[in-house]
Amino acid sequence: MTKAENRAAAKAWHEYREQQRREAERVADIAADLAELDRLRRYLIFSRRAYGPDREKLQNANDDYVEELTGDRTRLHAGSSSIG
Repeated sequence: MTKAENRAAAKAWHEYREQQRREAERVADIAADLAELDRLRRYLIFSRRAYGPDREKLQNANDDYVEELTGDRTRLHAGSSSIG
């Protein structure tokens, strides 16, 4: 392998690793955002401070943003219960 080929291969490998690092950071950022959105959703559902249409608007906005991030609007909704 010539010196030029070696440099090209090293550059390609570096770009590949940088892309993987950016993707991993993006996944971690989305997971952190989802955790915070889940906290907000639980607060809106279980808190007695938010009532009526305002609470519904906030929940819908939260679900819209989750859909924008993940493509699944119901990602933070409770799954099926294992209780019997």
